[in-house]
Amino acid sequence: MNQKRITIAIDGFSACGKSTLAKDLAKRLGYVFIDSGAMYRAAALYCLNHQLIQDGKLDKVGIDSQLSQMDIHFETVVSESHIFLNGQDVSNEIREPKVAEIVSIVSAYKPIREKLVEAQQKMGVLGGIVMDGRDIGSVVFPHAELKLFVTADPEIRVQRRLAEMQSKRIEMSVEEVRQNLAERDHLDSTREESPLIQVADALVLDNSQLTKEEQLDWVLAKVNLLVTN
Repeated sequence: MNQKRITIAIDGFSACGKSTLAKDLAKRLGYVFIDSGAMYRAAALYCLNHQLIQDGKLDKVGIDSQLSQMDIHFETVVSESHIFLNGQDVSNEIREPKVAEIVSIVSAYKPIREKLVEAQQKMGVLGGIVMDGRDIGSVVFPHAELKLFVTADPEIRVQRRLAEMQSKRIEMSVEEVRQNLAERDHLDSTREESPLIQVADALVLDNSQLTKEEQLDWVLAKVNLLVTN
């Protein structure tokens, strides 16, 4: 008997391990993983490269005139999903601090959100996907069969992000990481367009003290209940 293929929406703050969980979950289930955060980072990189953001402020007229020229999509490269911006693989470049500093500002702009949400919804029309971000359960897939809200202790998040930066040989101090996360949390939670919220029907997953394997097993048990009932 074939199991039904569902849509899994994962929301939460930065450095909670959402993308790692989503990737592992998609791989185990044979689903498609869509990294919405990477899409917004690519949009932020576009704005940087085209001088559309200065001193933390967007050139909205410039963005509006160029939005149709911004192409963001995923391609599989050696069995891994890579993100492309106007034909260039920017999977590594979007993780740099200069992008992290402005991504919340860029992603709060309604026309950019509308463009990327439309693209995300098209990707997920047939189900069998796992997507993580900040408005997946509330805006992108409000009817997803499984919604998760991932959280973790703030200091654990700082250490996780610091380890990620070090693994990429990007130099950041503990205080710089802590400040960056605090600023992003505030911007993501208070922005006017699609703020980060925990929707009523989301299951909360606090992974502060969980290994990657333990959190994956926890979610797989929830998925199994849904696809076999």
